[in-house]
Amino acid sequence: MKNNLFIIIQARMTSTRLPKKVLLPLCGKTVLEVVIERLNKYKDNIIIATTDDGSETPILELCKKIDVKVSKGSVNNVLSRYYHSAKEFAATKKNIIVRITSDCPLIDCTMMEKVIDMYINGDYDYVSNRINRTVPVGLDVEVFSFELLEYMYINAKEDFEKEHVTPYIYLSHKDSYKIGSFEENKDNSTYRLTLDEQKDYEAIQEVYKKFNNQTDFSYKDLITMLEKNSSISKINESVKQKQVKE
Repeated sequence: MKNNLFIIIQARMTSTRLPKKVLLPLCGKTVLEVVIERLNKYKDNIIIATTDDGSETPILELCKKIDVKVSKGSVNNVLSRYYHSAKEFAATKKNIIVRITSDCPLIDCTMMEKVIDMYINGDYDYVSNRINRTVPVGLDVEVFSFELLEYMYINAKEDFEKEHVTPYIYLSHKDSYKIGSFEENKDNSTYRLTLDEQKDYEAIQEVYKKFNNQTDFSYKDLITMLEKNSSISKINESVKQKQVKE
């Protein structure tokens, strides 16, 4: 399985709500480094898909420093950016694309593997853990083939399909594909662990402080800690989640 994966992580410097968030300090590193470290088992499979608007130099320099593959592409057409990132590193039709965003510094490697296993073993076109959400926002994983990515790149017409990459599958043409929703037995979707605003950053910093700024704790450890420290969730409970328009 590992040799067949392209884990593409989108990252940019020009976030409107929290500019340069991928390079904010976390655990003595940057947020982007922490995301990569959380998936370190698959470091050789990772491609950072950044922008070509002239602001991307710090990301390029960081990727060179830590020896991670990086590709540049469109700022707003993120679907195009994903496609060209995969093409640049010689993806073929049957390669598996794993989509992750750099605003998820608590991404879980084991959960990613579960979503991938569901995709492979269930013979799905697309699997995600965000459709019928049971996991916190900020641990999102999407899995599909490069063949499907190429098809979306050619056929997606709406701006929101290009900006958000996968709505072409799970919204616009959901009846045309076999879609899998990965769900945990316990619903932990009330926790917000993504990085969009300053309050999110403060909450994530508190999470890592509880783990002594180490990055190798599990999803189970994370949820257990949050259940014992309800004050952390209150830090960013007022932040509204961005929605993908249907």
